[in-house]
Amino acid sequence: MKIGLYFGTFNPIHVGHLIIANHMAEHTDLDQIWMVVTPHNPLKKKSTLLDDYHRLHMVHLATDTYTKIKPSDIEFKLPQPNYTITTLVHLQEKYPENEFALIMGEDNLKSLHKWKNYEAILEHYSIYVYPRIEAIENNQKAIDTGAENPSFANHPKIKIIDAPVVEISATFIRNCIKKGKNIRPLLPHNVWEYLDHNNFYKK
Repeated sequence: MKIGLYFGTFNPIHVGHLIIANHMAEHTDLDQIWMVVTPHNPLKKKSTLLDDYHRLHMVHLATDTYTKIKPSDIEFKLPQPNYTITTLVHLQEKYPENEFALIMGEDNLKSLHKWKNYEAILEHYSIYVYPRIEAIENNQKAIDTGAENPSFANHPKIKIIDAPVVEISATFIRNCIKKGKNIRPLLPHNVWEYLDHNNFYKK
């Protein structure tokens, strides 16, 4: 089975995340998408980041009816701070029958050369890249901004996916909740109910 790993804090998970995940599941050769919830780094200020298990629970709520999209808490069990290469190696050892790939936005691709052991990631794993509005506004693809790393251009492991451009920000959602604005269309209904019931992000 080929599994796409979609990393995020999901603080909170919103319809933009689901649109991207579902597009990857339905329109690529990926069999499943795992939404990997990034744990809070204990070395960093907590700020507005909800508890790890609240965010994981919301991903469970949001993906409950999607047979090809699964929540993952794999990084909760790894030492912090964690690196993507560590997670990939751990998953490959735990699930040797599966093939894993990364899912990321074009903005993240720009900084891939700064990631720990990024050469090993590119050597062993495919990367599925979805468009972000910044790249379109600049009339260029992040993969071609490669003055920083021209080797990314036409790299055989990097797949540019013609996914919908979705620019819904979790920060915007949190700010709107704090101001008492209605953001229900931006969240799966059961996620909105969970947030509202627990008064999350209201202070």
